[in-house]
Amino acid sequence: MALSLMALVVTSTAFAQDSKLRRLASGIEASEWEAVGRLNLGETGFCTGALIADDMVLTAGHCLFDKETGERIPTDQIEFLAGWRDGRASAYRSVKQAVLHPDYDRDELTRAAQMRYDLALLRLDHPIRDGRIKPFATATRPRRGAHVALVSYGKGRAEAPSMQDMCRVIGQQDGVLVTSCSVEFGSSGAPIFVIDRGDVHIVSVVSAKAEVDGQAVSLGTSLGTPLAQLQAELVAQAQQGNVRVGAPRKDTGAKFVKP
Repeated sequence: MALSLMALVVTSTAFAQDSKLRRLASGIEASEWEAVGRLNLGETGFCTGALIADDMVLTAGHCLFDKETGERIPTDQIEFLAGWRDGRASAYRSVKQAVLHPDYDRDELTRAAQMRYDLALLRLDHPIRDGRIKPFATATRPRRGAHVALVSYGKGRAEAPSMQDMCRVIGQQDGVLVTSCSVEFGSSGAPIFVIDRGDVHIVSVVSAKAEVDGQAVSLGTSLGTPLAQLQAELVAQAQQGNVRVGAPRKDTGAKFVKP
């Protein structure tokens, strides 16, 4: 789909240095990314999520809705499989609380500006306290031209994580990060990382895929203030007995493709 709402200049050099998406086939390759996992949603759907605390998973808000009906997926039908690879996970956890950003409006996701709120936090029923599975720190959005990396599951590669360890930030607007990272259905909610001298931080979460001047791009929700607001909402709802604010509304179509 054409990304007509953002004025971006994309040059061939923005993609020329990108690495290919590669399967993390061995335990050694995957060991640093065990905190990225597959989110099983209902009976057939899945997204990608990542631990940012021992009992908290960050993902995309639209992952919490059934693609066919537009209805909210019951929390007890969501499962996080940390480090899922070839039929086994390093940890299996159910979800006891699932919270959307307070300004998330599913009907407005046809607008690029609304993607800044396409975030959700999931509180697990039990913390994952395993020395091999270390939650990721988060950071604010990187500058344009910065190198970023992506770890995700996706259509045709749902049984093991894949990594693209070199893609670029090619634009930003209204809290939305536009990158050259490769995404596909199932990649929604996948963490986009900045890796600096061995330090790894999540700086964005995949919201959609789109196209700019014939080039495929991914759209990511920036963190910073939106994540802080979401964390406050998680605490507020927990104090209110996990009463969800607002009712889910059905989708009205999209100008962007939700991966």
